[in-house]
Amino acid sequence: MIVGAAPAPPWARRPLVPLMLATDIGFLVYWAVTAFHLLPGAWLFKDYEDPRMQAWNWSFLALDLVVSGTGIGAAVMLARRHPGAAAVAVMSLTATAASGLMALSFWTIRRDFDPAWWAPNLFLAVYPLFFARRFLGSK
Repeated sequence: MIVGAAPAPPWARRPLVPLMLATDIGFLVYWAVTAFHLLPGAWLFKDYEDPRMQAWNWSFLALDLVVSGTGIGAAVMLARRHPGAAAVAVMSLTATAASGLMALSFWTIRRDFDPAWWAPNLFLAVYPLFFARRFLGSK
């Protein structure tokens, strides 16, 4: 913390912002790795070669970019002490939870319980919930 700088607002206490940034950067890395086909075949999800499965996966790109854009944007806004940072952080956390929940719903419907794909999506669906009370409390 910079001497003389105003403290971060209560919603921005650790570990929220580092978790958001790790998630946001993780999404960007995932999509770069996916676009350039850098994952080994053994790491791909079941039926990955099916064009419909690939289309399903790519259907998350826009939502995941919203997660990354709003999360990184909230961190930048927080650093600049912008009053809208909290609202943008809530958008990011909401979109993150939605992305994870949508993937888990799909895997559940398919009755596909691969821990390698469930674990990261369960993290996405659940971690934002732990921080919701920071935004719901009185100011």
